[in-house]
Amino acid sequence: MPRVLPAEEHVLSRAHGLETLESAYEAWLGLRREQAAARQRFLREYERLEQQGSFLVGSVRSASEGVTPVGTAPSGVTPGDSALTAAEGPLRDFLRQAEEKLAKARAGLAREEAESEARYQADFAAFHTTVRDRVRRHLSASPPRLRLLLRKVSASRAVLHVERVGGDVPVLLLFLFTGRIPSRHGFLLDDSTDDVSLPPAPLYPEEGVAPSEVRPTASALLERVRASGEVLPVKGFLPVLVPRPGGGEDFFRLLQRGPVMEVEVAEGEAFRAVLTREESERFAGHLLRLNLQGQLALEVEAD
Repeated sequence: MPRVLPAEEHVLSRAHGLETLESAYEAWLGLRREQAAARQRFLREYERLEQQGSFLVGSVRSASEGVTPVGTAPSGVTPGDSALTAAEGPLRDFLRQAEEKLAKARAGLAREEAESEARYQADFAAFHTTVRDRVRRHLSASPPRLRLLLRKVSASRAVLHVERVGGDVPVLLLFLFTGRIPSRHGFLLDDSTDDVSLPPAPLYPEEGVAPSEVRPTASALLERVRASGEVLPVKGFLPVLVPRPGGGEDFFRLLQRGPVMEVEVAEGEAFRAVLTREESERFAGHLLRLNLQGQLALEVEAD
């Protein structure tokens, strides 16, 4: 039966005892692993009960065939339903009692599973609150520093780079840009891939993202960024929504590329790295507004 953690191991005490954002994320990741292991234990227990029930039914069917030979079943009962010939006998009583016990066991297991899941969801909510509170304190005490690099391609085209950031800064920037926290502390520098023939996926298969959904189109990725929720399972990039003068907004991303992050804009179902002059100016202007509001320390360098 899946183990229930004692109350003194409750995640709230662990979360409040963590001093850094990275340690909070490590504990959060450990909790996700615990939840995955608990779900596997419940699944194995359900499978065991299912096998036990199937075995009992098969045993009773086999025993009934020995009591009532096939071909002599009462009217209305086919030879293949020979287990029904013991409907009023001890075999049916035995099967009924066994099924009642199995039903109680399944119901009890379902209650335990629901209680376990509720505890984990409460624990995750506590971690989310802890991380968000610390991110807010970090942002107010020390706004993240960014260095924006303009590289002209032509008179009307440019490439924008942002110097690579590390530590807690990616977590702070994601919250600043989207109001949400990442699902992992080292998300921005994670260049791992599940398929070496493809570039790294921009999403982790967690927080409601199925394994088949980790490589969405640009429009689907935008929907994921705009969706409600506290946690955004992005990987290898920072999303930035930049308002348009006439209303609406454009979807930019800072894609990790070695020593820099390259600014790309969504166009249709893909992203484009070479920006128009108007796009590059609006993106730089968005960061400048955050700088003037004291939420960002921005340095701009142009060719």
